[in-house]
Amino acid sequence: MFALTRMFRSRPKHGLEFRDSFPAVREGPDISALATLIGDPARANMLIALMSGLALTAGELAREAGITPQTASGHLAKLLDARLLLVEIQGRHRYFRLAGQDVAGALEGLMELAARTGQFRTRPGPRDAAMRKARSCYDHLAGQMGVRLHEVLIARGDLVATPDGLGLSATGRSRFLAEGIDPDALERKGRPLCRACLDWSERRHHLAGPLGAALLRHFFERGWAARDRKGRAILFSREGEKQFDRFLADEVGKDDRQATFARPA
Repeated sequence: MFALTRMFRSRPKHGLEFRDSFPAVREGPDISALATLIGDPARANMLIALMSGLALTAGELAREAGITPQTASGHLAKLLDARLLLVEIQGRHRYFRLAGQDVAGALEGLMELAARTGQFRTRPGPRDAAMRKARSCYDHLAGQMGVRLHEVLIARGDLVATPDGLGLSATGRSRFLAEGIDPDALERKGRPLCRACLDWSERRHHLAGPLGAALLRHFFERGWAARDRKGRAILFSREGEKQFDRFLADEVGKDDRQATFARPA
């Protein structure tokens, strides 16, 4: 009875009042403030727009969010105060970008969670065909071409399952070295070399992590693709698509590998 009287006390008009049986949790990081910031639809749209990896102006972010520039300024100030964004001033313009890979990773995780728990629009993914085909997911390739890349690398044995998720096989290391991508250098970045990221338009996985970022840079450097300056789409030229197909067919760089790993008779 003593315990019950500590938990409850009588109130004539409102019955019993709950008291100190379950004290508020105050230990550890407070995720509620960040969740509130990210959960606002306008701010969420701004953050997702910055997953392109580009720096955008307040006006561009306002258009992405469907709000006025004045309203956007208030939202951006809150995101800056929370250290989710960085701003760079050039002349009269202020350019905003995500504060780092940890912010992008958190957004990526939320997008994957939303997809896994069925938080989709009636038609999943972007309406723009170019965005559905290929787009950036912060620093790596997403969309139909990103999913295809991930599936082919697994099918041909370059990527293998490990207790931690995905890993690179010995054959895969040899292939990427022949393409000028050094997996050992990427592993020194302190992040898992490769991981699967659920693609929110295709509902299948694409390749993320330093290896995924290195491959997207590789496609840019080869001149196969370029960023769409108006959004997150990655635009492959006709020749670039052919080279991408050759890469997946393991034809690009094959001659170099044969020369590198040939043994004298």
